Amino acid sequence: MGSEADADDQGRFEDLGFTWNPSKAAANLKKHKVSFAEATTIFGDEKHIVFPDRDHSYDEERFLAIWISNQGRLLVLCFTERATKLRLISARPAESWERREYEFANE
Repeated sequence: MGSEADADDQGRFEDLGFTWNPSKAAANLKKHKVSFAEATTIFGDEKHIVFPDRDHSYDEERFLAIWISNQGRLLVLCFTERATKLRLISARPAESWERREYEFANE
């Protein structure tokens, strides 16, 4: 996963705002126990990694990011760009293999 990261994407999203569907946010919180408000702290972690989500980019280009939230949890965020905002699609705790990728990318 880390080998697919595009270095140009790392700083590309930092100045954008966030948007999301409120019902999707509520469903995400119930399913994954991660609020989209917590997910907006993505770029507070200078070691975050961003890469294209090639498996789910059908109608729009999607991205995945792995980072440590302001609550100290390693999370995975799926998002897309909409004009000048990032539209959050899902956020969840990282799986063990994603944790290894994050640690490897930040050695």
